[in-house]
Amino acid sequence: MMALLDVSDILCDPDFMDTGLVCERLTQTIGANGRATNAPAQTSFAGVVTSDKGDLLMRIAEGERTVGSIIIHTRFALQDGRPGQTADVVIWQGRRFTVSAVQDWSHFGRGFVMANCDLLPLQG
Repeated sequence: MMALLDVSDILCDPDFMDTGLVCERLTQTIGANGRATNAPAQTSFAGVVTSDKGDLLMRIAEGERTVGSIIIHTRFALQDGRPGQTADVVIWQGRRFTVSAVQDWSHFGRGFVMANCDLLPLQG
């Protein structure tokens, strides 16, 4: 049975939605020599972006690094790197985030996904 709550109206509301999101997904082509080549393809999409844990400074014996994460609710089908695919990278406000987990909520109204995204690059 499909749920009766349709939150996609809120996801598409311009008061909440961010239209400046970009998904960078690797596409694979096979050349004439039979070798696979990966190339990033960028697609613009819209969604509601909220803070997950925010930016955190991690201090460890080897040094320090900043980690951060966001949550995106969108009708765009983001991928989290399950077997046979590479995780999408989302570009938001000039920062790059890798999609680490996707929950499918397609049974709510017109459907949407909730994606947890971790800040890139992982460096000190």
